[in-house]
Amino acid sequence: MAFHRPTKLKPKPRSPILFLTLAIAAIALFFLFSNGFSLSSSSTSSRAFERIHTGQEKYLYWGNRIDCPGKHCDSCEGLGHQESSLRCALEEAMFLQRTFVMPSRMCISPIHNKKGILHHSDNVSSEERWAASSCAMDSLYDMDFISDTVPVILDNSKLWHQVLSTSMKLGDRGVAHVEGVNRVDLKENSRYSNLLLINRTASPLSWFMECKDRNNRTAIMLPYSFLPSRAAKELRDAADKIKALLGDYDAIHVRRGDKIKNRKDRFGVERSLHPHLDRDTHPEFILCRIKKWVPPGRTIFIASNERTPGFFSPLSVRYKLAYSSNYSRILDPLIENNYQLFIAERLIMMGAKTFIKTFKEDETSLSLTDDPKKNTKSWQIPVYTLDEEGR
Repeated sequence: MAFHRPTKLKPKPRSPILFLTLAIAAIALFFLFSNGFSLSSSSTSSRAFERIHTGQEKYLYWGNRIDCPGKHCDSCEGLGHQESSLRCALEEAMFLQRTFVMPSRMCISPIHNKKGILHHSDNVSSEERWAASSCAMDSLYDMDFISDTVPVILDNSKLWHQVLSTSMKLGDRGVAHVEGVNRVDLKENSRYSNLLLINRTASPLSWFMECKDRNNRTAIMLPYSFLPSRAAKELRDAADKIKALLGDYDAIHVRRGDKIKNRKDRFGVERSLHPHLDRDTHPEFILCRIKKWVPPGRTIFIASNERTPGFFSPLSVRYKLAYSSNYSRILDPLIENNYQLFIAERLIMMGAKTFIKTFKEDETSLSLTDDPKKNTKSWQIPVYTLDEEGR
């Protein structure tokens, strides 16, 4: 379903019209015949969402998988990384005033999923393996809700195939494959701006790398809350029911498992990128940290990737504790993977009177630890007690 590997465009056209027309025809035919897998599942994964093609829209395509094409196509980042990449692509579509062609499926990282939908077999094709390790995009997000801000279509929709067919008929006005062209040129240069479809090859690292320069205010930035607030309607409805049952409550997000990683240096000394995280996310330290923000007797909703049963029970000496597992009657009929579960939990946490995150993300947010969330260079000796602080 992806375009052939694009080549960088030079400032001057270099291909004869005939060659370009044949190339476009080949690409469109490749899409139409190679998309059998997507078409077979479009009736279920696209659901009722389908935008009407008027002939006036223009489209932006970044690839059929988040962070792909690129050398990380076979890897799968967590939900947060993929949302950053998806938000970056949506920002560019806003800037170019184009409809974004949304991947119809999202890869689910094995380390973030324990719901049992990932199946491994040596006797399956790469497409079958991808289907087993991914979920429908519209099972996570509401396409209509997103389209209120950024028009989107799914890449397994009938409309997408109509667009490809039309681009084949338009010849050199149909599609361009661009790499290394900034979004200002894509918008202002008539060579690109008048095209029906732009195939925008993303960074070979991750899509979000295209948005790393946040000092460039010509790019329209979507807030971090954009995708979380546009969760699939079923997940929003479930979260609303749970919030109503919780009543007046607070929430904490405790991220432990995937972030508490130590390694030994050449002298055999344990070191960590987050030296205080293990300590700061233990119940006794959580109690000490949050007492200035959350009065005794309050109900606290806890979302965490900590898998030790009863790990947070010591918090019950001061608070009434609630978890998503307490509401399995509401969630179990809907939840098929941990991405859906976290999106629902995130909506619940966003509705809390006081929301305390694991890491401090901005000046106004409350956090359990002062360790920076993004720390990829400084490996430090872990600190487990208050007595060790400052050594």
